[in-house]
Amino acid sequence: MSSASTTTYVLRGARPLDGEPVDLVLADGVVAELAPVGTAHVEDDAVVVDATGLVALPGLVDLHTHLREPGREDAETVESGTRAAAVGGFTAVHAMANTTPVADTAGVVEQVWRLGRDAGWADVHPVGAVSVGLAGEQLAELGAMADSAARVRVFSDDGKCVADPILMRRALEYVKAFDGVVAQHAQEPRLTEGAQMNEGIVSAELGLAGWPAVAEEAIIARDVLLAEHVGSRLHVCHLSTAGSVEIVRWAKGRGIDVTAEVTPHHLVLTDDLARGYDPTFKVNPPLRTAADVEAVRAGLADGTIDIVATDHAPHPVEDKDCEWAAAAFGMTGLETALSVVQETMVDSGRMTWTDVARVLSANPARIGRIDTGPTAQGRPLAVGEPANVTLVDPAARRVVDGSAQATASTNTPFRGRELPGRVVATFLRGRPTVLDGAPVARQEVGA
Repeated sequence: MSSASTTTYVLRGARPLDGEPVDLVLADGVVAELAPVGTAHVEDDAVVVDATGLVALPGLVDLHTHLREPGREDAETVESGTRAAAVGGFTAVHAMANTTPVADTAGVVEQVWRLGRDAGWADVHPVGAVSVGLAGEQLAELGAMADSAARVRVFSDDGKCVADPILMRRALEYVKAFDGVVAQHAQEPRLTEGAQMNEGIVSAELGLAGWPAVAEEAIIARDVLLAEHVGSRLHVCHLSTAGSVEIVRWAKGRGIDVTAEVTPHHLVLTDDLARGYDPTFKVNPPLRTAADVEAVRAGLADGTIDIVATDHAPHPVEDKDCEWAAAAFGMTGLETALSVVQETMVDSGRMTWTDVARVLSANPARIGRIDTGPTAQGRPLAVGEPANVTLVDPAARRVVDGSAQATASTNTPFRGRELPGRVVATFLRGRPTVLDGAPVARQEVGA
């Protein structure tokens, strides 16, 4: 992991979680002081950052990121993906296992972990595959990945569903030994063969094969019961339907240890966007109806949905610049996630910045079991805690330019759209990775 900064930074006038302005002092990798503006005790060589009007959040944590390396460096690398994460305010990401080769062994997850450590933009926590080769036939080396240098605690065949209930049960049982969690891509494959978009009025009008909500909901219902039966932790990836929200709400009321995520794009975009046959809007799970969007917003606001996770899925131009049926599923999201959450949840009055810290930092770190130890993430902005900090200007407005982003790919669904908020600075254990909205390489700050 990246070393702590040896430079002291004073974030003057920052508002932690939109509270009263303070001087937030970062020294030796931790939060050293929170003092009334202008009263912090700092050395003359400290770097003062004018944070007047800026909201200070704990560094953001993404539980669901596709970094593509190894194997698809034409779409993204650990270097470019984590740089994009830093620009988006993230200090830690969980890298999904559907790489080439698949991250189903200790060797591959350690490779990804080391690439992240060497890049230094954000902590990279590899997600291990549940099954060998994502084939859904036999368990991968879960224990070996958990014991590796990468200390894997999240396992997922994301991109594919663990459809076999016997295999899913075994995975849930296995991860209990090291307090791991299985993150399920809920998609009954036999109900989605050839599916191109959400099944509904729009798919019928366009003549595209529909992807029914029940294909997601049936797997979630099965898996929460399996998790209850074996007494294990289950995490639901990219929940997207009103029915899924209700199932998770029921499961939590029953005391089942289940958590769930929603993506930024499912908080705001609908299947009406498929009418233009623009493959930018082709994603798995598909964009749903306005009623589903409202349901997931309500579920996030009331705590049924625990976190926002980007499902950042970069693709090279040729995989998206083609006809709809041939296009790859997926959208980028690391650099726009916080703005979408601000627009849909904060500016609408449904959530506060304290809630944002919960769903984009504390909860994902807790689910991924990276919230303790010297490199802990998701910790509060308090004296002695790791200095992982994101400064955001909530009053800023920006038009998204896909070609100007830090990610190596351009497939953002928000291209040309005006979004609120701008990440001004990101600090990883007291070292700036972003200042004035621009990436800052480790060698530039001597850390």
